[in-house]
Amino acid sequence: MTSFFTRINRFTLALGVALAFSAIGVAKAEDGEYGVLMKTLANPFWGAMAQGVADGAKEAGVKYFQQAAESDQAAEPQLNLCNTMLERKPVAMITAAINSTNLLPCLKSAQAAGMKIVDLDNNLDQAVLDKEGVKVTFHIGSDNVAAGAQGAEYLVSKLGKDAKGPVLVIEGLSGNITGEKRAKGFADKLKELAPGLQIVASLPGDWDRGKAASIATDTLTAHPDLVAIFCANDGMALGAVEAVYAAGKGEQVTMIGVDGNVDAVKSIKEGRLNASVAQLPYLVGKQAVENVKKALAGEKVPESIAVPTLVLTKDVLDAGKEPMLQYVK
Repeated sequence: MTSFFTRINRFTLALGVALAFSAIGVAKAEDGEYGVLMKTLANPFWGAMAQGVADGAKEAGVKYFQQAAESDQAAEPQLNLCNTMLERKPVAMITAAINSTNLLPCLKSAQAAGMKIVDLDNNLDQAVLDKEGVKVTFHIGSDNVAAGAQGAEYLVSKLGKDAKGPVLVIEGLSGNITGEKRAKGFADKLKELAPGLQIVASLPGDWDRGKAASIATDTLTAHPDLVAIFCANDGMALGAVEAVYAAGKGEQVTMIGVDGNVDAVKSIKEGRLNASVAQLPYLVGKQAVENVKKALAGEKVPESIAVPTLVLTKDVLDAGKEPMLQYVK
């Protein structure tokens, strides 16, 4: 784990140097270079995905350049970064859009220039793409509906199918399809498996830890018998953990996040966060690069590539026997 963080730090430093050069002027892309646009590197989830991209590129023998917005709410700045990246004329654009529409102008330009377009982490809505006439080479990421459903399955396995009580859902950024799918997957599966567990609020937390903490605090005030909180990512889940423990209800409320990032893993091991549906972002980034290389070589690549998810709990982490744990970064 230490070596991984060392690599992440080096990678982030290299990115900072790249950004400094990009401020001076747009460099000419090397032949066959890939452009990679992340949401942000401020979140450990995207740091792990960036490391997967780096390792995948090294193994595949390809070159790439990368940019990222300051936060996963900076939709317009991300579009500006995307347009600037196009000036380097990469052969492919691997993009993790902040929402379903903010990068559409850039993606249309990329398509017109003959670049391969990849939807990294399933952030683009196929219906919107069809309406706008944008064709992506492939979508890659977790099945977000299934990830939400896994969160509900874990909750029911812990509390029982006959359990009753209020449940809070903290969604992602309003209008973001990823968070919406996770929330829907959780709600639908919970209703199916344990109808006595009723969602009393489903509110956008904007991927923000502080906002999620405030939502959790307010909901606990309105529903002091709250039994569970499901958050669409780990950052918000950790905010909810802080609020719940501050209220003295850490033993009462089961808290579940999504991503499986390093901070969530630490909290789970400490017995605070109960579970996280790990998306294995490292594997998403690595496989994205590998499949772009195949597509550019004329090989057939599935239009949608689903990377498996894994429910992390203290028992799973302590046992250390799950093969997919090697991809939890």
